[in-house]
Amino acid sequence: MKKRLIILLLTLLLPINVLGYSNYIIPGGKSVGIEINTDGIMIVGFYKVDGKTNRGNPELRIGDRITKVNDEKVNTVKELISKIDENMSSNQVKLSYLRDNKENMTTLDLIYENDTYKTGLYVKDSITGIGTITYIDPSTKVFGALGHEIVESNSNEIVDVKTGKVFRSVITSIDRSVSGTPGGKNAKFYSNTVYGDIDKNGITGIYGNYTSSLENEKTLPIASLDEVKKGSAKIYTVLDGEEVGEYDIEITKIDSKNEIKNIYFEVKDKELLERTGGIVQGMSGSPIIQDGKIIGAVTHVVVSNPASGYGISIIKMLEDGEK
Repeated sequence: MKKRLIILLLTLLLPINVLGYSNYIIPGGKSVGIEINTDGIMIVGFYKVDGKTNRGNPELRIGDRITKVNDEKVNTVKELISKIDENMSSNQVKLSYLRDNKENMTTLDLIYENDTYKTGLYVKDSITGIGTITYIDPSTKVFGALGHEIVESNSNEIVDVKTGKVFRSVITSIDRSVSGTPGGKNAKFYSNTVYGDIDKNGITGIYGNYTSSLENEKTLPIASLDEVKKGSAKIYTVLDGEEVGEYDIEITKIDSKNEIKNIYFEVKDKELLERTGGIVQGMSGSPIIQDGKIIGAVTHVVVSNPASGYGISIIKMLEDGEK
């Protein structure tokens, strides 16, 4: 009996549904430059050598990530080139590469053509772009942005993060969205003014530690998806310079079953429609506010009707940000 009582007491002492995130968070809306350095050097394409594509090694695929040359670790394209240069005389190098997070080994032929050795590979070690901060948790300084994953455009693979940062960007102009063609924000980057470090890239967004000052930042309460209702709401985003503006939308549908497209909405704000045509690339991550609460973030545009878009629940982002 005593043993059963002790077990019961221990169970009662354990916390239930302890949240790692705050109930009040700082709304974003700020446009930021994004840079992710990949885990491994990603193969993003092939060029013809000796009249053939993939002449150096037909086993390699777009999306494979090279990690070693002749058993020596390489982290950047510059290091990859240097190691290959060291082995030109053998006309071949041994490569270690990741595919589906499994390490493989192969050899790459170095083809001598037009007085130079060629690999037949297009590679990159970093991804740069623009997006919007969704929230900052004032207690943990965890931030979330984008509301969706970053993928490499050629391979359509989710980019694995080795290191990354968000930094200052100033919006200089906007290409308007039209039916069938999403527009986008154009910006000037100031990569030395770093706001935070990125440590995660997943289907609900990018996350990391906000390292810049949070003095006098206003917080808003969060709302679960079952608190969201059809009707008026606002998004916070930047259209010019660095000033965050508030723009009217109408929520038309709520979908708790979809993994990331939880909120369907239409842009109602005349200024936003006139300047952007609706939702444009670079708005991803713009927080959605309803009744004074943060309910989600803009994630996608409806390409055939750019005045319409999708959003993700803020709770899903907060949960992923704390994992």
